[in-house]
Amino acid sequence: MQKYSVILSKPAEIDLYEIIDFYEPKNRGFAIELYKRIKSRILELSTIPERGRQVPELEQQGILSYRELIEGNYRIVYSIVETQVAVHAIVDSRRNLEEILMKKIVSQYRK
Repeated sequence: MQKYSVILSKPAEIDLYEIIDFYEPKNRGFAIELYKRIKSRILELSTIPERGRQVPELEQQGILSYRELIEGNYRIVYSIVETQVAVHAIVDSRRNLEEILMKKIVSQYRK
């Protein structure tokens, strides 16, 4: 079985810490458990990254290079290039993914 290297982008890392920071004051135990579950899902990508589905909102736009895993209320958005998996965002599934991704893309070009 091929091993893939998994990279958590800076925006995805920020997403993860913002999620945990939101829950931590309310329920520290839940925040720690959620962090472990999300990190575990991300690490699963090192063995079978194709397990995630294509992101439906992007697929409708003809963008097929992004996939996602679902963990609870969170969508882990990533892409696969050769033997590398890059996690681009971790987004609450109750929010508008297209809007969030567009903001992330635009902010990267403004730097």
